[in-house]
Amino acid sequence: MRAKGRINFGLALVATLAVAWSLTGSIARAQQINGVPGSPSSTVTLDGKQLPPPPIPFGGVIKETAKDSTPWWPPRVVPPKGAPNVLLIMTDDQGYGVSGTFGGVIPTPAMDRIANAGLRYTEFHSTALCSPTRAALITGRNHHSVGYGVIGELSTGYPGYDSIIGPEDATIGTILRDNGYATSWFGKDHNIPSFQYSEAGPFDQWPVGMGFQYFYGFLGGETDQWTPYLYRNTTPVFPWIGKPGYNLTTDMADDAIKYMSGLNAAAPDKPFFVYYVPGGTHSPHQPTKEWIDKFKGKFDMGWEKLREQIFANQKRLGVIPADTQLTPWPDGQAAYGGAKLPRWDSLSLLQKKLYAREAEVFAAYAAYTDYEIGRVIQEVQDEGKLDNTLIIYISGDNGTSAEGTLEGTYNQMTAYNGILTLPLAAQMLHYTDWGSDKTYPHMSVAWSWAFDTPFKWTKQVASHFGGTRQGMAISWPGHITDVGGIRAQFHHVIDIVPTILEATGIKAPDLVNGIKQKPIEGVSMAYTFDKANANARSKHDTQYFEMVGNRAIYHDGWIASTTPPA
Repeated sequence: MRAKGRINFGLALVATLAVAWSLTGSIARAQQINGVPGSPSSTVTLDGKQLPPPPIPFGGVIKETAKDSTPWWPPRVVPPKGAPNVLLIMTDDQGYGVSGTFGGVIPTPAMDRIANAGLRYTEFHSTALCSPTRAALITGRNHHSVGYGVIGELSTGYPGYDSIIGPEDATIGTILRDNGYATSWFGKDHNIPSFQYSEAGPFDQWPVGMGFQYFYGFLGGETDQWTPYLYRNTTPVFPWIGKPGYNLTTDMADDAIKYMSGLNAAAPDKPFFVYYVPGGTHSPHQPTKEWIDKFKGKFDMGWEKLREQIFANQKRLGVIPADTQLTPWPDGQAAYGGAKLPRWDSLSLLQKKLYAREAEVFAAYAAYTDYEIGRVIQEVQDEGKLDNTLIIYISGDNGTSAEGTLEGTYNQMTAYNGILTLPLAAQMLHYTDWGSDKTYPHMSVAWSWAFDTPFKWTKQVASHFGGTRQGMAISWPGHITDVGGIRAQFHHVIDIVPTILEATGIKAPDLVNGIKQKPIEGVSMAYTFDKANANARSKHDTQYFEMVGNRAIYHDGWIASTTPPA
Protein backbone atom coordinates (compact mmCIF):
# COMPACT_ATOMS: atom_id res chain seq x y z
CA MET A 1 0.00 0.00 0.00
CA ARG A 2 2.86 2.37 0.75
CA ALA A 3 4.34 1.76 -2.74
CA LYS A 4 0.98 2.45 -4.35
CA GLY A 5 0.64 5.54 -2.20
CA ARG A 6 3.99 6.82 -3.44
CA ILE A 7 2.88 6.26 -7.06
CA ASN A 8 -0.35 8.13 -6.47
CA PHE A 9 1.56 10.93 -4.78
CA GLY A 10 3.90 11.11 -7.80
CA LEU A 11 0.96 11.30 -10.18
CA ALA A 12 -0.60 14.04 -8.08
CA LEU A 13 2.69 15.98 -8.14
CA VAL A 14 2.93 15.70 -11.94
CA ALA A 15 -0.67 16.87 -12.25
CA THR A 16 0.00 19.80 -9.94
CA LEU A 17 3.07 20.84 -11.95
CA ALA A 18 1.11 20.58 -15.17
CA VAL A 19 -1.58 22.87 -13.77
CA ALA A 20 1.02 25.32 -12.54
CA TRP A 21 2.65 25.34 -15.97
CA SER A 22 -0.65 25.99 -17.69
CA LEU A 23 -1.26 28.93 -15.37
CA THR A 24 2.17 30.53 -15.92
CA GLY A 25 2.20 30.04 -19.68
CA SER A 26 3.52 27.15 -21.68
CA ILE A 27 6.53 27.48 -23.93
CA ALA A 28 4.96 24.76 -26.04
CA ARG A 29 1.94 27.01 -26.65
CA ALA A 30 4.10 30.05 -27.42
CA GLN A 31 6.55 28.19 -29.63
CA GLN A 32 5.70 25.50 -32.12
CA ILE A 33 7.09 22.04 -31.43
CA ASN A 34 8.18 20.37 -34.66
CA GLY A 35 7.99 16.64 -35.28
CA VAL A 36 6.12 14.24 -33.04
CA PRO A 37 5.75 15.90 -29.62
CA GLY A 38 7.40 13.85 -26.92
CA SER A 39 9.57 11.85 -29.32
CA PRO A 40 13.39 12.07 -29.10
CA SER A 41 13.43 13.74 -32.51
CA SER A 42 11.03 16.57 -31.69
CA THR A 43 12.45 20.10 -31.83
CA VAL A 44 11.49 23.60 -30.77
CA THR A 45 12.69 27.06 -31.81
CA LEU A 46 12.87 29.67 -29.06
CA ASP A 47 11.35 33.13 -28.98
CA GLY A 48 14.70 34.35 -27.67
CA LYS A 49 13.46 36.25 -24.64
CA GLN A 50 14.94 33.95 -22.02
CA LEU A 51 18.06 31.76 -22.16
CA PRO A 52 18.14 28.99 -21.36
CA PRO A 53 14.37 28.53 -21.79
CA PRO A 54 12.18 27.47 -18.87
CA PRO A 55 11.92 23.70 -18.58
CA ILE A 56 8.91 22.11 -20.25
CA PRO A 57 6.99 19.82 -17.89
CA PHE A 58 6.62 16.15 -18.60
CA GLY A 59 4.00 15.71 -21.31
CA GLY A 60 3.58 11.96 -21.23
CA VAL A 61 1.39 9.68 -19.16
CA ILE A 62 2.45 7.89 -16.00
CA LYS A 63 0.27 4.99 -14.82
CA GLU A 64 0.92 2.24 -12.35
CA THR A 65 2.36 0.00 -15.07
CA ALA A 66 4.70 0.67 -17.96
CA LYS A 67 2.25 -0.73 -20.53
CA ASP A 68 -0.34 1.86 -19.55
CA SER A 69 2.19 4.72 -19.49
CA THR A 70 3.50 6.94 -22.31
CA PRO A 71 7.12 8.17 -22.40
CA TRP A 72 7.90 11.74 -23.36
CA TRP A 73 11.10 13.64 -24.14
CA PRO A 74 11.40 17.42 -24.08
CA PRO A 75 11.97 18.87 -27.55
CA ARG A 76 15.51 19.64 -28.62
CA VAL A 77 16.20 23.35 -29.18
CA VAL A 78 17.14 24.20 -32.77
CA PRO A 79 17.68 27.53 -34.56
CA PRO A 80 15.05 28.92 -36.91
CA LYS A 81 14.62 26.96 -40.13
CA GLY A 82 17.29 27.83 -42.68
CA ALA A 83 19.58 29.52 -40.16
CA PRO A 84 23.10 29.53 -41.63
CA ASN A 85 26.33 28.20 -40.25
CA VAL A 86 28.61 31.02 -39.15
CA LEU A 87 32.39 31.19 -39.58
CA LEU A 88 33.81 34.31 -37.90
CA ILE A 89 37.50 34.90 -38.69
CA MET A 90 39.78 37.63 -37.38
CA THR A 91 43.54 37.93 -37.73
CA ASP A 92 45.79 39.90 -35.38
CA ASP A 93 47.69 43.20 -35.60
CA GLN A 94 46.99 43.85 -39.28
CA GLY A 95 46.26 47.35 -40.48
CA TYR A 96 44.29 48.34 -43.57
CA GLY A 97 47.26 48.09 -45.93
CA VAL A 98 48.38 44.55 -45.05
CA SER A 99 46.10 42.24 -47.03
CA GLY A 100 46.23 41.98 -50.78
CA THR A 101 42.43 42.09 -50.65
CA PHE A 102 42.65 45.74 -49.62
CA GLY A 103 45.62 46.78 -51.72
CA GLY A 104 48.51 45.35 -49.74
CA VAL A 105 51.44 43.58 -51.37
CA ILE A 106 50.95 40.41 -49.30
CA PRO A 107 48.80 37.81 -51.11
CA THR A 108 45.69 36.84 -49.13
CA PRO A 109 43.78 34.52 -51.50
CA ALA A 110 41.50 33.17 -48.76
CA MET A 111 40.28 36.68 -47.99
CA ASP A 112 40.07 37.37 -51.74
CA ARG A 113 37.83 34.33 -52.02
CA ILE A 114 35.36 35.72 -49.47
CA ALA A 115 35.47 39.21 -50.99
CA ASN A 116 34.92 37.92 -54.52
CA ALA A 117 32.01 35.76 -53.37
CA GLY A 118 30.55 38.57 -51.26
CA LEU A 119 31.43 42.11 -50.25
CA ARG A 120 34.42 44.19 -49.15
CA TYR A 121 33.83 46.72 -46.38
CA THR A 122 36.09 49.75 -46.57
CA GLU A 123 34.98 51.64 -43.44
CA PHE A 124 34.99 48.97 -40.75
CA HIS A 125 36.63 49.71 -37.40
CA SER A 126 38.21 48.23 -34.29
CA THR A 127 38.99 49.74 -30.88
CA ALA A 128 42.76 49.99 -31.63
CA LEU A 129 43.84 47.25 -29.20
CA CYS A 130 43.54 43.47 -28.85
CA SER A 131 41.46 42.59 -25.77
CA PRO A 132 39.05 45.51 -26.16
CA THR A 133 38.30 44.73 -29.80
CA ARG A 134 37.74 41.06 -29.05
CA ALA A 135 35.44 41.79 -26.11
CA ALA A 136 33.40 44.16 -28.28
CA LEU A 137 33.35 41.65 -31.14
CA ILE A 138 31.85 38.76 -29.18
CA THR A 139 29.38 40.83 -27.11
CA GLY A 140 28.13 43.49 -29.53
CA ARG A 141 28.83 46.14 -26.91
CA ASN A 142 31.50 48.83 -26.64
CA HIS A 143 34.70 47.79 -24.93
CA HIS A 144 34.22 49.96 -21.85
CA SER A 145 30.71 48.52 -21.45
CA VAL A 146 32.16 45.02 -21.01
CA GLY A 147 35.17 45.70 -18.77
CA TYR A 148 37.82 46.09 -21.47
CA GLY A 149 38.73 49.76 -21.67
CA VAL A 150 42.28 48.44 -22.07
CA ILE A 151 43.99 45.07 -22.41
CA GLY A 152 43.44 42.61 -19.59
CA GLU A 153 47.05 42.77 -18.42
CA LEU A 154 46.53 46.45 -17.56
CA SER A 155 43.18 46.06 -15.82
CA THR A 156 42.65 48.37 -12.87
CA GLY A 157 39.71 46.93 -10.96
CA TYR A 158 37.40 49.82 -11.77
CA PRO A 159 34.19 49.66 -13.84
CA GLY A 160 34.99 49.51 -17.54
CA TYR A 161 38.57 48.44 -16.81
CA ASP A 162 38.34 45.26 -14.72
CA SER A 163 38.77 42.72 -17.57
CA ILE A 164 35.52 40.99 -16.61
CA ILE A 165 32.73 40.36 -19.13
CA GLY A 166 29.78 40.32 -16.77
CA PRO A 167 26.78 37.97 -16.82
CA GLU A 168 24.66 40.87 -18.05
CA ASP A 169 26.71 40.87 -21.29
CA ALA A 170 26.13 37.41 -22.74
CA THR A 171 28.39 36.61 -25.69
CA ILE A 172 27.34 35.53 -29.14
CA GLY A 173 28.63 32.09 -28.15
CA THR A 174 26.10 31.81 -25.34
CA ILE A 175 23.24 33.13 -27.45
CA LEU A 176 23.89 30.77 -30.36
CA ARG A 177 24.63 27.76 -28.13
CA ASP A 178 21.39 28.15 -26.23
CA ASN A 179 19.53 28.43 -29.52
CA GLY A 180 20.85 25.11 -30.77
CA TYR A 181 24.19 25.90 -32.45
CA ALA A 182 27.41 23.94 -32.00
CA THR A 183 29.86 26.62 -30.85
CA SER A 184 33.65 26.55 -30.91
CA TRP A 185 36.64 28.88 -30.53
CA PHE A 186 40.07 28.36 -32.09
CA GLY A 187 43.16 30.47 -31.46
CA LYS A 188 43.70 33.51 -29.34
CA ASP A 189 41.74 34.22 -26.18
CA HIS A 190 42.75 37.60 -24.82
CA ASN A 191 39.58 37.94 -22.75
CA ILE A 192 40.38 35.95 -19.63
CA PRO A 193 41.54 37.98 -16.62
CA SER A 194 45.25 37.32 -16.24
CA PHE A 195 44.72 36.29 -12.60
CA GLN A 196 42.57 33.36 -13.84
CA TYR A 197 45.17 31.82 -16.19
CA SER A 198 45.37 28.42 -14.57
CA GLU A 199 43.68 25.07 -14.16
CA ALA A 200 42.28 26.33 -10.85
CA GLY A 201 39.78 28.52 -12.65
CA PRO A 202 37.20 29.81 -12.16
CA PHE A 203 36.27 29.17 -15.78
CA ASP A 204 33.30 31.49 -16.26
CA GLN A 205 35.52 33.90 -18.24
CA TRP A 206 37.04 31.14 -20.37
CA PRO A 207 35.49 30.22 -23.73
CA VAL A 208 33.77 27.18 -22.21
CA GLY A 209 32.19 29.49 -19.63
CA MET A 210 31.06 32.02 -22.21
CA GLY A 211 29.06 29.80 -24.51
CA PHE A 212 31.76 28.09 -26.54
CA GLN A 213 31.44 24.33 -26.20
CA TYR A 214 34.94 23.64 -27.53
CA PHE A 215 38.13 25.68 -27.26
CA TYR A 216 41.59 25.03 -28.67
CA GLY A 217 44.06 27.85 -28.40
CA PHE A 218 46.19 30.09 -26.22
CA LEU A 219 45.59 32.68 -23.52
CA GLY A 220 46.80 36.26 -23.48
CA GLY A 221 48.25 38.53 -26.11
CA GLU A 222 50.51 36.08 -27.92
CA THR A 223 52.33 32.79 -27.80
CA ASP A 224 55.36 31.19 -29.40
CA GLN A 225 54.21 29.45 -32.58
CA TRP A 226 56.85 26.73 -32.30
CA THR A 227 56.30 25.81 -28.63
CA PRO A 228 52.95 27.39 -27.80
CA TYR A 229 51.23 27.74 -24.46
CA LEU A 230 48.00 25.90 -25.35
CA TYR A 231 44.77 24.73 -23.79
CA ARG A 232 42.12 22.34 -25.01
CA ASN A 233 39.02 23.55 -23.19
CA THR A 234 40.59 24.06 -19.73
CA THR A 235 43.38 21.49 -19.90
CA PRO A 236 46.95 22.45 -20.91
CA VAL A 237 48.25 20.51 -23.91
CA PHE A 238 51.68 20.24 -25.55
CA PRO A 239 51.16 18.98 -29.12
CA TRP A 240 54.58 20.19 -30.26
CA ILE A 241 56.53 17.74 -28.09
CA GLY A 242 58.27 15.19 -30.29
CA LYS A 243 57.15 16.90 -33.50
CA PRO A 244 60.06 18.64 -35.28
CA GLY A 245 58.80 21.40 -37.55
CA TYR A 246 55.55 21.81 -35.62
CA ASN A 247 53.88 25.23 -36.00
CA LEU A 248 50.70 26.35 -34.27
CA THR A 249 49.39 28.14 -37.36
CA THR A 250 48.97 24.81 -39.16
CA ASP A 251 48.03 22.84 -36.06
CA MET A 252 45.16 25.18 -35.28
CA ALA A 253 43.70 24.77 -38.76
CA ASP A 254 44.13 21.00 -38.44
CA ASP A 255 42.25 21.00 -35.15
CA ALA A 256 39.42 23.15 -36.50
CA ILE A 257 39.08 20.92 -39.56
CA LYS A 258 39.04 17.81 -37.37
CA TYR A 259 36.38 19.34 -35.12
CA MET A 260 34.19 20.43 -38.02
CA SER A 261 34.56 17.07 -39.74
CA GLY A 262 33.60 15.21 -36.58
CA LEU A 263 30.61 17.45 -36.02
CA ASN A 264 29.49 16.90 -39.59
CA ALA A 265 29.77 13.13 -39.19
CA ALA A 266 27.84 13.08 -35.92
CA ALA A 267 25.20 15.72 -36.64
CA PRO A 268 25.33 16.95 -40.25
CA ASP A 269 22.21 19.09 -39.86
CA LYS A 270 23.35 20.88 -36.71
CA PRO A 271 24.47 24.41 -37.58
CA PHE A 272 27.87 25.54 -36.33
CA PHE A 273 29.38 28.77 -35.12
CA VAL A 274 33.17 28.65 -35.47
CA TYR A 275 35.13 31.59 -34.05
CA TYR A 276 38.56 31.32 -35.69
CA VAL A 277 41.16 33.82 -34.44
CA PRO A 278 44.78 32.83 -35.17
CA GLY A 279 47.77 34.55 -33.62
CA GLY A 280 49.08 35.89 -36.93
CA THR A 281 50.40 38.49 -37.22
CA HIS A 282 50.91 39.48 -33.61
CA SER A 283 54.51 39.10 -32.52
CA PRO A 284 56.36 36.81 -32.47
CA HIS A 285 56.44 36.66 -36.25
CA GLN A 286 57.15 32.95 -36.72
CA PRO A 287 56.13 31.48 -40.07
CA THR A 288 57.78 28.43 -41.55
CA LYS A 289 60.92 28.79 -43.66
CA GLU A 290 59.12 27.88 -46.88
CA TRP A 291 56.89 30.91 -46.44
CA ILE A 292 59.78 33.22 -45.58
CA ASP A 293 61.61 32.15 -48.73
CA LYS A 294 58.65 33.30 -50.85
CA PHE A 295 59.26 36.93 -49.84
CA LYS A 296 63.02 37.15 -50.28
CA GLY A 297 63.87 40.58 -51.71
CA LYS A 298 60.24 41.75 -51.82
CA PHE A 299 60.82 44.69 -49.47
CA ASP A 300 64.19 45.96 -50.63
CA MET A 301 62.44 49.09 -51.93
CA GLY A 302 61.96 50.38 -48.38
CA TRP A 303 58.97 51.61 -46.43
CA GLU A 304 58.22 54.83 -48.32
CA LYS A 305 58.08 53.03 -51.67
CA LEU A 306 55.98 50.31 -50.06
CA ARG A 307 53.43 52.92 -48.99
CA GLU A 308 53.26 54.30 -52.51
CA GLN A 309 52.75 50.86 -53.98
CA ILE A 310 49.99 49.96 -51.50
CA PHE A 311 48.34 53.34 -52.06
CA ALA A 312 48.27 52.83 -55.84
CA ASN A 313 46.86 49.33 -55.40
CA GLN A 314 44.13 50.63 -53.11
CA LYS A 315 43.03 53.19 -55.66
CA ARG A 316 43.06 50.58 -58.41
CA LEU A 317 40.89 48.23 -56.36
CA GLY A 318 38.52 51.01 -55.37
CA VAL A 319 38.96 50.41 -51.63
CA ILE A 320 39.82 54.07 -51.06
CA PRO A 321 38.20 57.01 -52.87
CA ALA A 322 39.85 58.03 -56.13
CA ASP A 323 40.68 61.49 -54.75
CA THR A 324 42.33 60.20 -51.56
CA GLN A 325 45.63 61.86 -50.64
CA LEU A 326 48.34 59.79 -49.00
CA THR A 327 49.14 60.98 -45.49
CA PRO A 328 52.66 62.41 -45.22
CA TRP A 329 55.57 60.37 -43.92
CA PRO A 330 56.02 61.28 -40.23
CA ASP A 331 59.52 62.73 -40.34
CA GLY A 332 58.26 66.13 -39.32
CA GLN A 333 56.29 64.96 -36.27
CA ALA A 334 56.73 62.63 -33.34
CA ALA A 335 55.71 59.12 -34.35
CA TYR A 336 57.00 56.79 -31.70
CA GLY A 337 58.04 57.64 -28.15
CA GLY A 338 59.04 61.15 -29.18
CA ALA A 339 61.24 59.87 -32.02
CA LYS A 340 60.71 60.40 -35.76
CA LEU A 341 60.69 57.67 -38.38
CA PRO A 342 63.80 57.66 -40.58
CA ARG A 343 63.77 57.86 -44.35
CA TRP A 344 64.88 54.64 -46.05
CA ASP A 345 67.68 56.40 -47.92
CA SER A 346 69.17 57.59 -44.64
CA LEU A 347 69.93 54.02 -43.53
CA SER A 348 73.17 52.13 -43.91
CA LEU A 349 73.32 49.09 -46.20
CA LEU A 350 73.41 46.80 -43.17
CA GLN A 351 70.37 48.48 -41.64
CA LYS A 352 68.46 48.14 -44.91
CA LYS A 353 69.34 44.45 -45.07
CA LEU A 354 68.11 43.84 -41.52
CA TYR A 355 64.92 45.87 -41.88
CA ALA A 356 64.02 44.25 -45.18
CA ARG A 357 64.36 40.86 -43.50
CA GLU A 358 61.95 41.95 -40.76
CA ALA A 359 59.30 42.80 -43.36
CA GLU A 360 59.89 39.57 -45.28
CA VAL A 361 59.18 37.52 -42.16
CA PHE A 362 56.11 39.58 -41.25
CA ALA A 363 54.72 39.22 -44.78
CA ALA A 364 55.39 35.49 -44.72
CA TYR A 365 53.51 35.19 -41.44
CA ALA A 366 50.51 37.10 -42.85
CA ALA A 367 50.42 34.97 -46.01
CA TYR A 368 50.88 31.73 -44.07
CA THR A 369 48.04 32.65 -41.72
CA ASP A 370 45.71 33.39 -44.63
CA TYR A 371 46.65 30.11 -46.31
CA GLU A 372 45.65 28.10 -43.24
CA ILE A 373 42.43 30.09 -42.96
CA GLY A 374 41.80 29.04 -46.54
CA ARG A 375 42.03 25.39 -45.51
CA VAL A 376 39.32 25.93 -42.89
CA ILE A 377 37.09 27.61 -45.48
CA GLN A 378 37.75 24.73 -47.87
CA GLU A 379 36.54 22.27 -45.20
CA VAL A 380 33.20 24.08 -45.18
CA GLN A 381 33.00 23.59 -48.95
CA ASP A 382 34.11 19.96 -48.75
CA GLU A 383 31.25 19.28 -46.35
CA GLY A 384 28.83 20.78 -48.87
CA LYS A 385 27.90 23.62 -46.53
CA LEU A 386 29.39 26.67 -48.22
CA ASP A 387 26.06 27.76 -49.71
CA ASN A 388 24.50 28.02 -46.26
CA THR A 389 27.40 29.55 -44.36
CA LEU A 390 27.83 33.18 -43.40
CA ILE A 391 31.58 33.89 -43.46
CA ILE A 392 32.96 37.06 -41.90
CA TYR A 393 36.70 37.66 -42.36
CA ILE A 394 38.23 40.64 -40.53
CA SER A 395 41.84 41.57 -41.27
CA GLY A 396 43.25 42.52 -37.89
CA ASP A 397 41.87 43.41 -34.48
CA ASN A 398 43.62 46.80 -34.67
CA GLY A 399 46.24 48.54 -36.77
CA THR A 400 49.65 47.03 -37.42
CA SER A 401 51.69 46.86 -34.24
CA ALA A 402 54.32 49.48 -33.45
CA GLU A 403 55.50 47.54 -30.42
CA GLY A 404 58.68 46.32 -32.11
CA THR A 405 60.63 49.57 -31.49
CA LEU A 406 62.16 51.84 -34.14
CA GLU A 407 64.67 49.14 -35.06
CA GLY A 408 62.70 45.93 -34.70
CA THR A 409 63.95 43.19 -32.43
CA TYR A 410 64.88 39.52 -32.60
CA ASN A 411 63.21 39.10 -29.20
CA GLN A 412 60.00 41.04 -28.49
CA MET A 413 60.55 40.57 -24.77
CA THR A 414 63.37 43.12 -24.92
CA ALA A 415 60.89 45.82 -25.94
CA TYR A 416 58.32 44.68 -23.38
CA ASN A 417 61.03 45.17 -20.75
CA GLY A 418 61.94 48.67 -21.88
CA ILE A 419 64.99 47.84 -24.00
CA LEU A 420 64.28 49.95 -27.08
CA THR A 421 67.69 49.87 -28.76
CA LEU A 422 69.84 46.83 -29.58
CA PRO A 423 73.29 46.84 -31.19
CA LEU A 424 73.03 46.28 -34.94
CA ALA A 425 75.69 43.59 -34.70
CA ALA A 426 73.62 41.65 -32.16
CA GLN A 427 70.55 41.93 -34.38
CA MET A 428 72.45 40.72 -37.46
CA LEU A 429 73.56 37.58 -35.62
CA HIS A 430 69.94 36.49 -35.99
CA TYR A 431 69.48 37.53 -39.62
CA THR A 432 69.34 34.01 -41.06
CA ASP A 433 67.19 32.54 -38.25
CA TRP A 434 64.82 35.53 -37.98
CA GLY A 435 61.37 34.00 -37.40
CA SER A 436 62.68 30.55 -36.47
CA ASP A 437 62.39 28.88 -33.07
CA LYS A 438 65.61 30.65 -32.09
CA THR A 439 63.94 34.08 -32.21
CA TYR A 440 60.79 35.84 -30.96
CA PRO A 441 60.82 38.74 -33.41
CA HIS A 442 59.00 41.93 -34.28
CA MET A 443 59.64 44.60 -36.92
CA SER A 444 60.42 48.31 -37.06
CA VAL A 445 57.70 50.87 -36.39
CA ALA A 446 58.34 52.30 -39.84
CA TRP A 447 57.09 49.09 -41.47
CA SER A 448 54.04 49.14 -39.22
CA TRP A 449 53.25 52.69 -40.30
CA ALA A 450 53.58 51.64 -43.94
CA PHE A 451 51.29 48.65 -43.51
CA ASP A 452 48.59 51.01 -42.21
CA THR A 453 48.49 52.90 -45.54
CA PRO A 454 46.83 55.26 -46.33
CA PHE A 455 46.29 56.29 -42.70
CA LYS A 456 48.34 57.79 -39.89
CA TRP A 457 49.51 55.98 -36.78
CA THR A 458 49.28 52.38 -35.68
CA LYS A 459 47.91 49.92 -33.14
CA GLN A 460 47.05 51.45 -29.72
CA VAL A 461 46.16 54.83 -31.25
CA ALA A 462 42.37 55.06 -31.22
CA SER A 463 42.26 58.67 -32.41
CA HIS A 464 43.40 57.86 -35.96
CA PHE A 465 42.36 55.26 -38.51
CA GLY A 466 45.86 53.79 -38.63
CA GLY A 467 44.91 52.25 -35.32
CA THR A 468 41.26 51.44 -36.00
CA ARG A 469 40.50 50.88 -39.72
CA GLN A 470 40.28 47.19 -40.65
CA GLY A 471 39.62 45.51 -43.98
CA MET A 472 36.67 43.13 -43.83
CA ALA A 473 34.95 40.77 -46.26
CA ILE A 474 31.62 38.98 -45.84
CA SER A 475 30.12 36.22 -47.99
CA TRP A 476 26.73 34.51 -47.76
CA PRO A 477 25.65 32.84 -51.01
CA GLY A 478 22.13 33.63 -52.09
CA HIS A 479 21.76 36.45 -49.59
CA ILE A 480 24.35 38.92 -50.85
CA THR A 481 23.05 40.15 -54.17
CA ASP A 482 26.02 42.28 -55.24
CA VAL A 483 28.76 39.65 -55.43
CA GLY A 484 32.21 41.26 -55.54
CA GLY A 485 30.82 44.62 -54.49
CA ILE A 486 32.26 47.26 -52.19
CA ARG A 487 30.50 48.82 -49.22
CA ALA A 488 31.61 52.13 -47.73
CA GLN A 489 29.10 52.45 -44.89
CA PHE A 490 30.70 53.22 -41.53
CA HIS A 491 30.66 50.23 -39.18
CA HIS A 492 32.39 48.92 -36.06
CA VAL A 493 33.17 45.57 -34.44
CA ILE A 494 30.12 45.93 -32.18
CA ASP A 495 28.01 45.51 -35.33
CA ILE A 496 29.06 41.89 -35.91
CA VAL A 497 26.84 40.33 -33.21
CA PRO A 498 23.63 42.02 -34.38
CA THR A 499 24.52 41.08 -37.97
CA ILE A 500 24.86 37.42 -37.01
CA LEU A 501 21.62 37.53 -35.03
CA GLU A 502 19.68 39.00 -37.94
CA ALA A 503 21.16 36.48 -40.38
CA THR A 504 20.26 33.55 -38.10
CA GLY A 505 16.82 34.88 -37.20
CA ILE A 506 17.70 34.75 -33.49
CA LYS A 507 16.73 37.58 -31.15
CA ALA A 508 18.98 39.10 -28.52
CA PRO A 509 17.73 37.70 -25.18
CA ASP A 510 16.19 39.79 -22.43
CA LEU A 511 17.31 37.36 -19.73
CA VAL A 512 20.25 34.95 -19.59
CA ASN A 513 20.43 32.63 -16.58
CA GLY A 514 17.86 34.88 -14.95
CA ILE A 515 19.98 38.02 -15.36
CA LYS A 516 18.66 41.04 -17.23
CA GLN A 517 20.85 41.77 -20.25
CA LYS A 518 22.31 45.15 -21.15
CA PRO A 519 21.30 46.35 -24.62
CA ILE A 520 23.49 45.38 -27.55
CA GLU A 521 25.03 48.62 -28.74
CA GLY A 522 25.89 47.70 -32.33
CA VAL A 523 23.62 47.70 -35.37
CA SER A 524 23.13 44.98 -37.96
CA MET A 525 25.01 45.31 -41.23
CA ALA A 526 22.63 42.94 -43.05
CA TYR A 527 20.96 45.87 -44.84
CA THR A 528 24.17 46.27 -46.85
CA PHE A 529 23.81 42.77 -48.33
CA ASP A 530 21.16 44.00 -50.79
CA LYS A 531 22.51 45.53 -53.99
CA ALA A 532 19.81 48.18 -53.79
CA ASN A 533 21.47 49.43 -50.59
CA ALA A 534 24.99 49.64 -52.01
CA ASN A 535 25.07 53.38 -51.38
CA ALA A 536 22.57 53.52 -48.53
CA ARG A 537 23.22 55.78 -45.58
CA SER A 538 25.01 53.97 -42.76
CA LYS A 539 22.80 52.84 -39.89
CA HIS A 540 25.75 53.30 -37.51
CA ASP A 541 25.85 57.07 -37.35
CA THR A 542 27.79 57.73 -34.13
CA GLN A 543 30.76 55.94 -32.58
CA TYR A 544 33.34 56.93 -29.99
CA PHE A 545 36.96 55.73 -29.89
CA GLU A 546 39.21 55.79 -26.83
CA MET A 547 42.34 53.98 -25.78
CA VAL A 548 44.82 55.11 -23.08
CA GLY A 549 43.87 58.74 -23.62
CA ASN A 550 43.84 58.75 -27.43
CA ARG A 551 40.26 59.46 -28.42
CA ALA A 552 37.95 60.43 -31.24
CA ILE A 553 34.24 60.72 -31.99
CA TYR A 554 32.62 59.88 -35.32
CA HIS A 555 29.22 61.20 -36.35
CA ASP A 556 27.50 61.06 -39.70
CA GLY A 557 30.62 61.17 -41.87
CA TRP A 558 32.65 63.51 -39.66
CA ILE A 559 35.30 62.66 -37.11
CA ALA A 560 36.92 64.79 -34.41
CA SER A 561 40.13 63.41 -32.93
CA THR A 562 42.88 64.25 -30.51
CA THR A 563 46.55 64.27 -31.43
CA PRO A 564 48.52 61.45 -29.76
CA PRO A 565 51.06 62.77 -27.26
CA ALA A 566 54.72 62.81 -28.32
